[in-house]
Amino acid sequence: MPSDFAVFLTEMFRKPGEVVAIAPSSAAVARKMTEGLEAIEGPIVEIGPGTGVFTKAILQRGVHPSRLTCMETNDRFCETLRAKFPGVTVLNRPAQDIGQIGLSGVGAVISGVPVLARPTIQREVVGRALEVMRPGAIFVQITYSPGSPISPEMQAELGVSARRRGITWANLPPAHVWVFTRRAQ
Repeated sequence: MPSDFAVFLTEMFRKPGEVVAIAPSSAAVARKMTEGLEAIEGPIVEIGPGTGVFTKAILQRGVHPSRLTCMETNDRFCETLRAKFPGVTVLNRPAQDIGQIGLSGVGAVISGVPVLARPTIQREVVGRALEVMRPGAIFVQITYSPGSPISPEMQAELGVSARRRGITWANLPPAHVWVFTRRAQ
């Protein structure tokens, strides 16, 4: 089986509009993205898992594979994920379909989908994820910008609060991790 980096590079050149990162995420940022998942109840959904760096970290946190659903649009990445992570549900579908996959009471969504400065994607991805998330659930987002990847105006529209979890310098480029939760009604 080719290395994750080889698969990533192949897909980056094969589908440049689909693979927008310049390198796979590091194990260090994967640990930051998955902090606390061992205490989360309910299903966990990973959107935009790519080659599975976050997927591996989620499972290393003790999450049973049967609780994890990955949504990925790249067919080659889906093949790689299925081969590497038996028991994990891997769907070749966009993140926008999260409300159509039969899950409810989702405890966490881990997102590698780029949402910065894309209000339509924010509504379609974060907004739809919120519809299937349980009260108190978290939406964890990676970004390469120091500010929140979701503007204060969009946070108000979606009814979420943002908290910066931290930065991981050991990533190319350095990555910021943000956690979004639904505001109490």
